[in-house]
Amino acid sequence: MLYRRTTIALLLAAVFLVIVGCSSGTTTTTAGETTTTGGAPETTTSSVPDLSGQTMEVAAVWSGAEQANFQKVIDAFQEQTGVQITFTSTGDQIATILGTRIQGGSPPDVAILPQPGLMYSLADQGVLQPLADVVGMEMDTNYAPVWKDLGTHNDTLYGLVFKAANKSTFWYNASVFSDAGVTPPTTWEELLAAADTIQRFGVAPFSVAGADGWTLTDWFENVYLRTAGGEKYDQLTTLEIPWTDPSVTTALDELAKIWGSDAMLSGGATGALQTDFPTSVVNAFASPPKAAMVYEGDFVAGVIGAETQATLGTEADFFDFPSINGSPASVVGGGDMAVLMKDSEAGKAFMKFLATPEAATIWAALGGFSSPNKNVDPSVYPDDITRRAATALANAEVVRFDMSDLEPPAFGGTPGKGEWKLLQDFLGNSSDVSGIQTQLQEAAAAAASGN
Repeated sequence: MLYRRTTIALLLAAVFLVIVGCSSGTTTTTAGETTTTGGAPETTTSSVPDLSGQTMEVAAVWSGAEQANFQKVIDAFQEQTGVQITFTSTGDQIATILGTRIQGGSPPDVAILPQPGLMYSLADQGVLQPLADVVGMEMDTNYAPVWKDLGTHNDTLYGLVFKAANKSTFWYNASVFSDAGVTPPTTWEELLAAADTIQRFGVAPFSVAGADGWTLTDWFENVYLRTAGGEKYDQLTTLEIPWTDPSVTTALDELAKIWGSDAMLSGGATGALQTDFPTSVVNAFASPPKAAMVYEGDFVAGVIGAETQATLGTEADFFDFPSINGSPASVVGGGDMAVLMKDSEAGKAFMKFLATPEAATIWAALGGFSSPNKNVDPSVYPDDITRRAATALANAEVVRFDMSDLEPPAFGGTPGKGEWKLLQDFLGNSSDVSGIQTQLQEAAAAAASGN
């Protein structure tokens, strides 16, 4: 399989415009027109069409709180247009489900993909509709160029990033930290020392969602970016260097300091491998807590708010993924990308809606969401937590997009296969670093060649 070499570095200036925004104004919607006043440039969406009697389907990985929040975006579009939308939650099997639907001749009108690599693959198969004539103008008005570049493959625009994420945040139970006498660390060494103190205090330091392989790739990517740097991160993404490279050894050795110790993990390695992402968050903020902290992206805030009793900003807070050996402030970013799979009037209209500040503002106000739309007023975010996560992304000296999302889905984005499965194996047994590197290289090479 050929896939586009992507070395997306979300540079400081671009990301500042995108995530934090330059607006302090307000957004109003009248008769299908959205106008932002104040510091941001004025934006106007296309007139809302009357789609009464039409139906369409949107498929995405979201479930639980994320699905409920996205449903409010869908509800607003349905109310304005009269179209009836069916939402299909695919879970992590989105690549497999879409492949089956495509073969059966019944793809959804719109799919929202968690991996740009999956978009590149679908574009190569010729099953995506070009978007330049659909949302090109809206993207030029509302998005910084880096996001349009990310949605472009072979010089054709196919994807619209609707939801962005800072995937370099550690969420912690403030009471456990206080009672154990530790403070949020800024370095990897301080993190390990704090974890040792916490486990001796009687609480497992980390809740790890090992049942969901994508969380483990995020762990690896953050450690690798800090130990190897941005250039090697880009090279490993595109297999210019192999997974047997010494830089990978270094990162896996660091991960093993946490993953390889049952005392560090809630439930030990066996329990971690049975823990899904939502449960990993609940574990850290349960009463009594089963862990002191959980690593994942800024969307953890949405799970805390929806599924725990912890108050964001007081009982639940976050610190940036720590520096390793003096590495500069670094962030792994992620995003969910909408693609058009049917040449339908309703699907095109929905894509246009997703490109507006109005659509993004609906979810942004609910929390657990960062918009790449630069004309979303930052004041709509419901709490300081979300704004801080966005600011961390903006201020990072080194930013890279989620590596596994840029890789061929067979390696970087499929449950039970490739990187997801092999890092689960490594979580279960972190003693054989060289062995897991060899397996990662073989799986990555096979996926890159289409085998």
